[in-house]
Amino acid sequence: MSETRETMIKRLRMRSMRRGIKEMDLILSAFADAHLAAFSDEALVLYDRLLSENDHDIYGWVGGQFPTPPEYLDLVTRISEGAEGVTRPA
Repeated sequence: MSETRETMIKRLRMRSMRRGIKEMDLILSAFADAHLAAFSDEALVLYDRLLSENDHDIYGWVGGQFPTPPEYLDLVTRISEGAEGVTRPA
């Protein structure tokens, strides 16, 4: 049985809140709450793949410490823009 869009969004929100690093919990849960409902199906699949990456890598990409892989560049840029003020002052 395949997952419905609604179920996928709920699962992605949960995965966004339950990360290995508290900062990623804050950044990704705020992003998921604000944006996932408006994502295309393809964007949801990409976000799902991003969540499978290592938290330290994602945190480095969002913070600009590491170069972001090309497939995630637009998504990570959007997440970074929303991260201002979540874990650091705006």
